[in-house]
Amino acid sequence: MKRILVIAAFLLFSGLLFGQGFNQAVGIRGGIFNPGIEYRYYLNDSQSLKALLSNRYANDLRGLQLHALTEFYEYDLFDFSYQLVVYYGFGVHVGYESWDVLKTSNNASWYDTKTAFVTGVDGLVGAEYLFYDFPVTAGLEIKPYIDVFGKRGIGIQIFDIAFTIKYLF
Repeated sequence: MKRILVIAAFLLFSGLLFGQGFNQAVGIRGGIFNPGIEYRYYLNDSQSLKALLSNRYANDLRGLQLHALTEFYEYDLFDFSYQLVVYYGFGVHVGYESWDVLKTSNNASWYDTKTAFVTGVDGLVGAEYLFYDFPVTAGLEIKPYIDVFGKRGIGIQIFDIAFTIKYLF
């Protein structure tokens, strides 16, 4: 009985929060190349600022990076659902990447870890479904980016696709 009351109170409280509007969101980004956690601050109905802290996985590279993006929203593009929002934006990222290099000497071998600073520019296109009953969005986005510096110098990643879930408050 206590569980039912706690769940009912949570659902009621979530509904009340959403009814008051929102200007911030926090969520997770699940992708292959740059999964992470994100924070979004809504400047108005059509623009927001996003900070994304992500892991970096690509081939033999790993690392951590911070993205700062500005996003723009388009509402009511589809007649079948007014809860589907399309957004696009751009920004920058900064972080590091590391990789292992095989070393050999006198019939012995070992891995030496190398690290490099990486920075670059990001693009962003996505779609989110806004749930009216709960302060949650679920979306799919693609975030192509161009790296400067790093292991390979200039690198391009076009297909950084991710699924996102955000809690609005």
